[in-house]
Amino acid sequence: MRPFLRVNMADMSVKDMAVPANYEGLGGRGLIAKILNEEIDAKCDPIGEGNKLIFCTGLLAGTPVTTAQRLSVGGKSPLTNTVKEANAGGTVGLLMAKLGLKAIVVEGKPKDGLWLLHITAEGAKLVAADEYAGLNNYELFEKLQGKYGSKAGIAGIGSAGERLYNIASVQVSSIAGHPTRAAARGGMGAVMGSKGLKAIVVDAGGTVQVQYADRAKFVENNKTLISGVQGNALSGSAMPALGTAVLVNVTNAIGALATNNFSVGQFAGAEKISGEFITDQQTKRGGRGRHGCQPGCLIKCSLDHIDENGEFITSGLEFETLALMGSNLGIGDADAVARFDRICDDIGVDTMDAGAILGVCMEGGKAAFGDIGGALSLLKEMADGTDFGKVMGAGADSAGKALGVKRVPTVKGQGVAAYDPRALKGTGVSYAVSTMGADHTTGNAIGHPVLNPTKKDGAIPVVAQLQVVMATADTLGVCIFSSFCWGDPTFMAALCGILEGRFGGAWDADRTVGLGVETLTLEKEFNRKAGITAKDDVLPEFFYTEPLSPTGAVFDFTPEELAGAIPF
Repeated sequence: MRPFLRVNMADMSVKDMAVPANYEGLGGRGLIAKILNEEIDAKCDPIGEGNKLIFCTGLLAGTPVTTAQRLSVGGKSPLTNTVKEANAGGTVGLLMAKLGLKAIVVEGKPKDGLWLLHITAEGAKLVAADEYAGLNNYELFEKLQGKYGSKAGIAGIGSAGERLYNIASVQVSSIAGHPTRAAARGGMGAVMGSKGLKAIVVDAGGTVQVQYADRAKFVENNKTLISGVQGNALSGSAMPALGTAVLVNVTNAIGALATNNFSVGQFAGAEKISGEFITDQQTKRGGRGRHGCQPGCLIKCSLDHIDENGEFITSGLEFETLALMGSNLGIGDADAVARFDRICDDIGVDTMDAGAILGVCMEGGKAAFGDIGGALSLLKEMADGTDFGKVMGAGADSAGKALGVKRVPTVKGQGVAAYDPRALKGTGVSYAVSTMGADHTTGNAIGHPVLNPTKKDGAIPVVAQLQVVMATADTLGVCIFSSFCWGDPTFMAALCGILEGRFGGAWDADRTVGLGVETLTLEKEFNRKAGITAKDDVLPEFFYTEPLSPTGAVFDFTPEELAGAIPF
């Protein structure tokens, strides 16, 4: 099987081919931006026939570079109407690489029915999947593993994707086989549902070997990069010990933790949803400890969450979920948030947007802040597809409009992350200028050594640098956490040596981060053609006008200042 797979749902054809020459040298987020620019009308309906859904690996997929097996999923977003790439850990990225498969491009819409794409070393084919209609992800994955084997990698959608919810995710199988890794943001699950594609199943057992220009150089530099990842305070110590939940107490301490629909920046119950508390709790309950979200990860920041009886609830209970479905709802109960997370993974919705939506609903009187039962009832409405459940499934803007709520924390329609942008201004800049809506992973400034979180001094050039570095990581296909050490010239040089060993030629820092510049340039061009302009690069008004307790800060960047954050 050749490395580029084209799946046409209109005529049910599946064709493999060589990588088109104009797509050489790109992977992950960069490849998605390139394909979208060259192959679709940027003004198309995101859930119409003209959009395309792309699954691809990064440039370093299949190599032993830590965290390099991420799966990128992209298309035009039904939530933001912008370019979108969402990436996930799990097993699919590595299994694609083992089959020598770089990208799957899904286009068109079927006349009827649901379909499954089955990929093996012998080829790929579409299989009727009507028997799985309406299934949510835990049952879906269990049935598919029973049919195709427990080691198969799965990317699938639940009922939210079939209903075309704007916040629908694509769930990806974890190493343990659970549907707990998510390409969550931007509604790629709705795009998948619009294509009539219920799941992609990638068989295990591929044997394609990565080709190296200079394997010895690659190995030598990879050893150096490993030392950088393991020696970094965050990727080498804090995250392996406490996961991303380490950020709960940190963010609360600086007064930037989303609380009660972003009305204040500190939460009295933060300790009970913190990494310290959860790690201690899960250890006492006999959990299996920290592990990687993908094969070969050395950071191992993931953690299964089990209940008091030792029963599995969910895995990878991340900071964003703990905050947006915890403190943002006034809920200081990690077990409750874990159950919310499981429901979201099961029906297939983004936990971040779901948390933003529930916060808006609580402000609108659908439940009280702190009401666990009320939150569960609202999630059940989404799961059941009630009239109001569908309103919520369309996003926080939709829920705010229905309830008459003015304080809706979104940018370009997508819910902001759990760092309040008034007290973490650099990250707020990233929310505003990101090509993909309020996305903190495009440039999170928390803990940056030269920035005062509540001051805007120096934030613009820092965010400009962060945007480029994060786009580079997403194009290489590595977890952004493993990029924390790249600021050290020794480890950036090691990354360049890895690229020389893998691809040949001369790689320096400028060429390497040039991948990020190219990616952002392509994304901005797509958005320009889609009608997105600088007037869309703003936060909701309340962030500018309502001082945040306890810091008293507001978001105070002008449009002219924000324009400098991606200055190309």
